[in-house]
Amino acid sequence: MSPQWSELQQLAAQPFSLRQAFADDPKRARRYQLQACGISLDYSKNLINDQRWASLQALAKQSDILPLRQRMLAGEAINHTEQRSVGHMQLRLPDAAIKQLTDQALAADILRCRDRMTALVNQLHQGSYLGYTGKAITDLIWVGIGGSLLGPQMTCEALRPFSKSPVRIHFAGNIDGAVVSDICQDLDPETSLVVVASKSFGTEETRQNALSLRHWFTQSGADKKAIALHFWATSSNIEAAAEFGIQPEHILPMWDWVGGRYSIWSAIGLPLALQLGMAQFNAFLAGAHAMDQHFLEADLATSMPVTLALLGVLYINGMGCQSQALLPYNHYLRLLPSYVQQLDMESNGKQVDHQGNLLPYATAPVIWGDAGTNGQHAYHQLLHQSQQLIPADFILAAKPQHQQPDHQLRLAAHCFAQTQALMQGKTVAEATAECLQQGMTPQQAATLAPHKASPGNKPSNTLLLPELSPYYLGALIALYEHKVFCQGAIWQLNSFDQWGVELGKQLSGPIYQTLSKNEHPQFDSSTNQLIAIMRGHLTSHQNG
Repeated sequence: MSPQWSELQQLAAQPFSLRQAFADDPKRARRYQLQACGISLDYSKNLINDQRWASLQALAKQSDILPLRQRMLAGEAINHTEQRSVGHMQLRLPDAAIKQLTDQALAADILRCRDRMTALVNQLHQGSYLGYTGKAITDLIWVGIGGSLLGPQMTCEALRPFSKSPVRIHFAGNIDGAVVSDICQDLDPETSLVVVASKSFGTEETRQNALSLRHWFTQSGADKKAIALHFWATSSNIEAAAEFGIQPEHILPMWDWVGGRYSIWSAIGLPLALQLGMAQFNAFLAGAHAMDQHFLEADLATSMPVTLALLGVLYINGMGCQSQALLPYNHYLRLLPSYVQQLDMESNGKQVDHQGNLLPYATAPVIWGDAGTNGQHAYHQLLHQSQQLIPADFILAAKPQHQQPDHQLRLAAHCFAQTQALMQGKTVAEATAECLQQGMTPQQAATLAPHKASPGNKPSNTLLLPELSPYYLGALIALYEHKVFCQGAIWQLNSFDQWGVELGKQLSGPIYQTLSKNEHPQFDSSTNQLIAIMRGHLTSHQNG
């Protein structure tokens, strides 16, 4: 490990009091805050002082952040295990900038995809896209999994107040048959459009759900011509999609240089474009592009993504933290933790460096959370009083998308109070004094005070958005993308592959064959036993 790593770990081991740091420096909050793309970041409630921060900055400077960023922009295959470049930032460029790309064929492809999305969105908004019986489409069923599902689902939920679409949007991801069954129960095939999102058109969950939906159509009397009219795809495997029954003109592109968890900016964003209309979808892209510009132009010391990345490195590698809470104080952002789970954990949940050598340190944290204030009545207990150190990001949009102003003020008060409480805590002496003021005897106060005390010194960031609009949501997502990129560069790993998910897929095939053909299981004793128990339950169900 480099001297910077050793220095960071030595500094992180030294005692530090956030409460004392604020008392000693009245300007602390002003010194540890950043603004980018209209988003404010207060990172003053972190376990940092000038010495620790200087050490983290030195680590950033000697890391691969700048050279790897340059290689990414140059189109090099920085996803070296799959021999792919990483170009999702190109997808949120303005049209004029896309036209200036060196690769003019690629520029034409991106613009053509935008035009086709615009045409389809306009048809659906205007009610001019008619089904096989001449009825207008009223519902779109989006079939995907992973980034092909999480991105559209999260953003559509986040921006629901901006919806302009007469077409309802439904998401089918999980291979559990209940998902498709529930969707089909309330819809009519004659007025439903299905979009299958799969780069390879071979992902098992997506293909199985698509087959079930196709069967739903044929059961209603739809023929091949009707299927061709009602099914679209976003895929790079044109042949497989066509074999399924989808017309080539109904296939939107998915490029191999865009990973699933970075694909919301592509045709995978069609559900969001449909919900918002193309003008607002372009504002979403513009917000992300603005954060891209900040990431590319700001120096390391004033870069918001770099700052978040370094703070994470401090807690994971300097203090042994294994998880991070993501706490959006906004009802519409309640799916953001799930989205960032994939973005962060699939990108950086790795054990080897670029050369395949075992890393000598931990990498990605476990990301978890829920919408505030729900968590305050659940797991915040652990955040405040457990002996675990769990850094947290609090996210709040100042302007609400509702007409309940007092609700918004109370929400903000809770958000700010949580970060304050985590930082300062409550000493046993303070808890004792509080108990005495409430009329307890000294003995009663002494008994109860340890249970009421909180250690404090728990770190948090607060991200304050002017409002949760398409522009600011785009900027927020891009911020977390770049944070993950920076941490991957610091840890010297490939953030853009996901080989760890392959083994489970490979093993599920033989198990499915054994289950479906009622063969004698020949796996480990636990798996064999589970198969036997399941068969017993299924037999009892069929006989019952």
